[in-house]
Amino acid sequence: MLGMMMNTPLLVSSILRHAANYHADTEIVSQTVEGPVHRYTYSDLSKRSQKLANALQNMGLKHGDRVATLAWNGYRHLELYYGVSGSGLVCHTINPRLFQDQIAYIIEHAADSVLFADLTFMPILETLAPQLSTLKAVVIMTDEAHMPQSDLLPNLRCYETLIAAESDHFEWPVFDENTASGLCYTSGTTGKPKGVLYSHRSTILHAFALSLPDALCLSANDTITPIVPMFHVNAWGLPYAALMVGAKLVLPGPKLDGASLYTLFEKEGVTMTAGVPTVWLGLLDWMQANGKTFSSLQRLVIGGSSAPPVMISRFQKLGVQVRHAWGMTETSPVGLAAALLPKHEALPDKEKLKLLAKQGRPLFGVEFRVDGDDGQPIARDGKMFGAMLVRGPWIASAYFNSTDTSAHTEDGWFNTGDVVTIDQDGFIQIVDRSKDVVKSGGEWISSIELENIAQAHPAIKEAAVVARPDERWGERPVLVVQLQDDATFTKQDMIELYTEQVSKWSIPDDLIVVDELPHTATGKLLKTAIRKLIQEELDKLAADKKAN
Repeated sequence: MLGMMMNTPLLVSSILRHAANYHADTEIVSQTVEGPVHRYTYSDLSKRSQKLANALQNMGLKHGDRVATLAWNGYRHLELYYGVSGSGLVCHTINPRLFQDQIAYIIEHAADSVLFADLTFMPILETLAPQLSTLKAVVIMTDEAHMPQSDLLPNLRCYETLIAAESDHFEWPVFDENTASGLCYTSGTTGKPKGVLYSHRSTILHAFALSLPDALCLSANDTITPIVPMFHVNAWGLPYAALMVGAKLVLPGPKLDGASLYTLFEKEGVTMTAGVPTVWLGLLDWMQANGKTFSSLQRLVIGGSSAPPVMISRFQKLGVQVRHAWGMTETSPVGLAAALLPKHEALPDKEKLKLLAKQGRPLFGVEFRVDGDDGQPIARDGKMFGAMLVRGPWIASAYFNSTDTSAHTEDGWFNTGDVVTIDQDGFIQIVDRSKDVVKSGGEWISSIELENIAQAHPAIKEAAVVARPDERWGERPVLVVQLQDDATFTKQDMIELYTEQVSKWSIPDDLIVVDELPHTATGKLLKTAIRKLIQEELDKLAADKKAN
């Protein structure tokens, strides 16, 4: 017997409709590329998104066509999120920090029909011009007063002019909730970027889960600033969840330095924000140097890569609650959030910090499995290592326009590539990426654990640990650090730092100090480049030793 409930599809347009109907005067504040701060309401967003939907329809785009964006976090980008997906098209956000040949590959692979871009990215567009000839148009997200000229991009159009003459009434179509709504590509650190195609259903379910108290705890009482870019896994779902709960939304544009973020947070009364560790490190260092504290910020989410405990502790001392979260492009992205349970409240602060530094517990709707080398589930003791697999309604079942099935098991689980531990309460801690764990003498050494210890040292600004080949042990860890200004840190300092905290065989064999550590397009440490850097340093040392 079937239930007798209305069969109403879960569609992205329903989020916008709800926000416009019941949170019409809630503000959206944007730091624009052109300079001024822009303000309008959810009601305005709804009307302009409908004008955009009409414009796209009049350009001849059909259901399922891909519409690409190359843009920062701003109000026009938000209009694209809703105007594109709501009208039955696919919003394809492109990461401008990728290499230009990767961007060209992604546009071609996705078969994008139209590309919308911020003014910032005109140089990229002109470089890619010969490869953009198949697009119906390239639309610059600005007004006529700021519209650039280009002989290389003859099909250039102005966003404000495009939507100006359109009606602000558009009948949002109703279709199957499993219809594609968005497309994001992985960063391509181990091969060509892969497309992950989200559905309306997966997007809405993910936004629901994101808003729960033990996830990101969002409500209409919040002022939310997604620092994570809207081109990086849909800003972790915040542009959907914020409208769903009716929160004020503050979009930072391209200015993500410590001074700009602090000023924006204080001026707009931001209560909740989310981003990657590299951004928060810059903010913390700027605040410390300038003697600043927060007046409104209550909660902060750290994701994208592991948050060092020292970073969590620094924010706590400023009165900010940190929620560590985990996800991937393939998981929409959030699947884990580190919310303490009631029984943990009585723990000493040091023990609480250890739990908060883990990636967290599974959100409802997502199942996790941790397998040992024998393919069987490991003990949930928080100590044994295993491969993390996941499945659920907002987890990718395959890659877009690809025959590669290597990331999925025969029974449908997605292999994340992470090596983790899991405890009895479901707290998962990433020990390493499977390709980054140091395998030394038959033992596994966690590069993340060694990095977290190093980053707690006052002389170290950022740290990375990678393996180097070793004839006797197979691999040995090497510590690579960027120091604080005017700080010193020697190999002896390194040995003393680790001696009391890890086993002797886990202590790195070598220390390399660099001016700056390389990062991926999504802000993670670029381990491939760091390994190359280490090999160059070791080759240089060997050559010097031979010469002497």
